[in-house]
Amino acid sequence: MRKKEGMEMESNRFKAIKDCSSEGREKQTVVSDLDGTLLRSSSAFPYYMLVAFEASGVLRFALILLCSPLAWLLYHFISEAAAIKLLIFLSCAGVKERDIASVARAVLPKFYIADVHPDTWCVFSAFGKRCLLTANPRLFVEPFAQDFLGADLVIGSELEFTRSGHATGFVKAPGVIVGDNKQAAIRKHFSDEVPDIGLGDRASDFPFLAMCKEGFVVPRHPKVEALHPSKLSKQIVFHDGRLVRSPTPGWALVTLLWLPIGFLLAFVRVAAGALLPMRIVYYVFHCLGVRVVVKGKPPLDMGTRKHGVLFVCTHRTLLDPIFVSCAVRRPVSAVTYSLSRVSEIISPVKTVRLSRDREKDASNIRKLLEEGDLVICPEGTTCREPFLLRFSALFAELADHIVPVAMNTRMGMFHATTARGWKGMDCFYFFMNPRPLYELTFLDELPHELTCAAGKTSFEVANYIQRVLAGTLNFDCTSFTRKDKYKALAGTDGSVSSHLPPSKVTGC
Repeated sequence: MRKKEGMEMESNRFKAIKDCSSEGREKQTVVSDLDGTLLRSSSAFPYYMLVAFEASGVLRFALILLCSPLAWLLYHFISEAAAIKLLIFLSCAGVKERDIASVARAVLPKFYIADVHPDTWCVFSAFGKRCLLTANPRLFVEPFAQDFLGADLVIGSELEFTRSGHATGFVKAPGVIVGDNKQAAIRKHFSDEVPDIGLGDRASDFPFLAMCKEGFVVPRHPKVEALHPSKLSKQIVFHDGRLVRSPTPGWALVTLLWLPIGFLLAFVRVAAGALLPMRIVYYVFHCLGVRVVVKGKPPLDMGTRKHGVLFVCTHRTLLDPIFVSCAVRRPVSAVTYSLSRVSEIISPVKTVRLSRDREKDASNIRKLLEEGDLVICPEGTTCREPFLLRFSALFAELADHIVPVAMNTRMGMFHATTARGWKGMDCFYFFMNPRPLYELTFLDELPHELTCAAGKTSFEVANYIQRVLAGTLNFDCTSFTRKDKYKALAGTDGSVSSHLPPSKVTGC
């Protein structure tokens, strides 16, 4: 009782975050805790689960879930540091440093962004110098904090690695950054300088708050809504990873229990799409729980055309051509930039690889159009966010009949695209979702006066179609390319400012 009363008296020394003014802070320094302060959730458990799943696989993911009750007991009855050490060991031991860094760069920011506390961000973003304190490994947090929060300094627990670059599962001295270690870390990094503002949310933060000129506490309100991503200084365009939702203990358990069921269901769905006549696949998919929504008027027959229709689609997954074929009730060939051998074998439609040799690719596309209809995705790669990448203009020179198709998907459990993992599993991950949705909007055929045959340049045609498709989906146009995506997920900047810079906008 005395300890609780003492904590309450101590907390009364600090005002609530809503009382902190954000005006005139451009030359001042702020130090903020992460979990429960800059993020709404006080639990970092989902991020350890994400690292385990994406860097190691399902078995380590299951192991951490099994040990989660022990971590809970350690946190509440022993110490926060002991619980975090256990989670670090379970998620990182034996994993290569580059794999952890890759997950931290390509996967974790999307989940961190979805949990930013609006009140804390309003204050934190107003300061000229921003420092973030976290008990989690600095390697987990730094890419998100620097790229999307504009943090100048991230102070976190330092992972220990062997000479071969594998994590030992232990933390370097002085240990996990909690309690007194927070004070020591601030003294080390700020020397004689005293931070102007300290932000925290719990009793263990009070000592470091007392070191600052002013300290503010973030009250816990479970129903507070997360900051809208567009209000951050940068938006995320590219991200990776298979899990759609944050793996809290409850959702992680649901995911593990669903995996064997989902794989069997995916096998049945894939077999149905690959083996059955395309004219009935649409109905079979509905029976198997795959929702296919078709809008507009898809051309259901070839008619009297000498050449096939070129369906120009937004690229959401490698299954785009399959669902176009499903909508028009006949197999439609597709050209691809890259496709795994497994996907080629099980594909129910003809696929032809593009070589990136302009003359050779143009010849192949012309031959396919002479044989029948063709699907092409000019973006060249998928993008999960509501953005369209730059359209390659080659297709506009080669087709007389162009039908734009706005494609969109919804997946509740697994993403069906990857830049880091095995692409051969992409279609299975899509069909492992309990109720996946594919929405196709067939627009009117491009009028003759807007084609290259009427004097338009291929770039004008491509940009026009990009704008029309973006408007249909309420997406934003960018000039990012496939190369930009893989650079972003390989370690360079894959984000854009909240107002896309002119160099990356095509004018939609």
